[in-house]
Amino acid sequence: MSEVQKITAHVPVELLRRAKAATGKGTTETVRLGLDMLASAKAADELRRLRGKVRLSVELKELRRDRR
Repeated sequence: MSEVQKITAHVPVELLRRAKAATGKGTTETVRLGLDMLASAKAADELRRLRGKVRLSVELKELRRDRR
């Protein structure tokens, strides 16, 4: 595991209860998963904004040649 930071957060009890029920995990793992999902969603949004704006020099035939 990488470096960790201990935090104190004020979270609505019902929100935490529902999140823990959804993950089936404890408080720490639930918070980690939520933070990870938030970071992933942000990265996905940034990639979606680039859709159609990035030119790739990839040949489909070349990629398929690796499957043989």
